[in-house]
Amino acid sequence: MRITAVTCVKNEGPFLLEWIAFNRLLGVTDHLLYSNDCSDGTDTMLDALAARDDLGALVGNVVHLPNPAKGRNYQMEALKDSAHQKVVKQADWVWVADVDEFLNIHVGDHTIPALIAACGNPQTISVTFQFFANCGVTDYVDRPVIEQFDRSHNPDLWCGETAIEVKSLVRKDFPLQYYGAHRPFFKKELSADKRPSWTDGSGRGVPHKFHVAANPRRIRKFPSTGAREFATLNHYALRSLDSYLVKNDRGDVNRENRAFDDTYWRERNDPSYQDTSIHRYLPALTAALDTLKADAQIGALHAASVAAHKAKRDDLMAQPAYAEMYRHLNALPTYPPGEYELMMELGLV
Repeated sequence: MRITAVTCVKNEGPFLLEWIAFNRLLGVTDHLLYSNDCSDGTDTMLDALAARDDLGALVGNVVHLPNPAKGRNYQMEALKDSAHQKVVKQADWVWVADVDEFLNIHVGDHTIPALIAACGNPQTISVTFQFFANCGVTDYVDRPVIEQFDRSHNPDLWCGETAIEVKSLVRKDFPLQYYGAHRPFFKKELSADKRPSWTDGSGRGVPHKFHVAANPRRIRKFPSTGAREFATLNHYALRSLDSYLVKNDRGDVNRENRAFDDTYWRERNDPSYQDTSIHRYLPALTAALDTLKADAQIGALHAASVAAHKAKRDDLMAQPAYAEMYRHLNALPTYPPGEYELMMELGLV
């Protein structure tokens, strides 16, 4: 089974090896990565991985392309292009996700083929997010992200919302109109009996309005209760406070000049629930990372990206605005927006 993971990156150098090696453990055979405007060696690392056939067992086949976007919408323009790339066209399944998103599979041997089998081999599987908190980690350290951050919101409730966003695995025979960042869209003229089979991460059919994109406010999400029996999508959007500062400076890979204010941080920094289930992958992941970092070329490129990440952090902390952002975020209560204010009103804090 050929499984191609597709993503867009900008200055994600310190995190590339973990994400690619983790996907390889899931059964991903190919990676298609689009990069733009990198200053930390991300593009150089990807070029090196793409040229190293001897690392296939650890990273699969890596294809690196410059982002083809002519405007501001980097991700959607890249996804449109990806549908025409050989590495996607030859795939049995396509997995569209970001470098801070890790597919945590709970069934069988914890691989994508096991998830597909558990869901009954539908044409699409949409797996629900779980947003992992910062966990009080201030300093960036070169250790697996999935090891450092193990607390999240109540899985079925995020900032008072029961409907939570998803990312999707797409089978090659899906009647594709285009890939979206969260889900594929099928051709509008399809009759009801020709619409693709589509499940959540528990093998249940997705809600009708999500399936047909009939509700604009719900085209990327549906109720999460009971939706993660077979798989969860662990989203590490915050990571360390150091890395979050660098992320703010970088902006959003999807859209130009988008800033992350403290609402974004507070929404995702709810540590009320502990989930260490993804740690099942750590022994194999750590071994793969040790081997990759021991490689003279790849290890040196990884070390350079780590140094660039830390140097950028230092540069930002020398700027009063970023130093104040660091202090402000570090002092915020670990409650989502609205909850802490309500607790204060009720005299509970």
